Amino acid sequence: MLLLTREPLWLLGLLLVGLTSLLACFGPRLVRRFVALEKLTTNNEVAGFKFATVGVLYAVLLAFAIILVWQKYSDADGTVEKEAGAAAAMYHLSSGLDEPQASALHTALTAYLQSAISNEWPAMESGKESKITHQSLDGLYKAVLATAKSQSGTPLISEIFSQLDAVTQARRARILAAEGTVPGILWVVLFVGAVVTISFTFFFGTRNLRAQMLMTALLSVLIFSELLIIVVLDRPFSGTVKVGPDAIADVIADHAKVGATTSP
Repeated sequence: MLLLTREPLWLLGLLLVGLTSLLACFGPRLVRRFVALEKLTTNNEVAGFKFATVGVLYAVLLAFAIILVWQKYSDADGTVEKEAGAAAAMYHLSSGLDEPQASALHTALTAYLQSAISNEWPAMESGKESKITHQSLDGLYKAVLATAKSQSGTPLISEIFSQLDAVTQARRARILAAEGTVPGILWVVLFVGAVVTISFTFFFGTRNLRAQMLMTALLSVLIFSELLIIVVLDRPFSGTVKVGPDAIADVIADHAKVGATTSP
């Protein structure tokens, strides 16, 4: 679904909702050409019970998928907030270090955050991580380890390591989230289920064919609109609706302001 996710939201909605609903609208007319109204009418009662069962089963599946992707999207947003919070804590804690360790840690942390914004976010559009950002994280670890050699065993160093661990875990979590939430087999079931559910309405016999076509189109709009939500939210760091690096950018900006006010 990566190709769909990358498309603009208006185009994705037009293709996934508009085009499919237009095609579904002509389904009853196509069936009516080959099956007489009288034969369809005699099956209305039985078809109604079957359609109710199919509709309920598919509605449960859709609701499950929407809850799943929304929860993962919210978790991805929270993960970026946690990473930004841990980075901000490291900035504050590093001010308690002696020079030149404090400046080295500041520089390494800023390089990592800037690389996350400029390199890793574009890479996560394709569900991948950035090797450059990984190298920047290694540089941050080297700076912290170098500081630990001169001030080992102090509570300050222990807390810096704790926040660095939080940054690392948050980065790993957002990279995993960028790969997508919905497994391939579920995508197949979702789209096949949509086709089956909408196709059921083709075989009802109503004297007003236009009304039946309109009802089928409205059902298609409802189902594929929900599928659109799932497609858009499946990859939290791709497409039009995505989690941005604003929280991390704010940390860099706040640190730059603090540095400007404290410099001679």
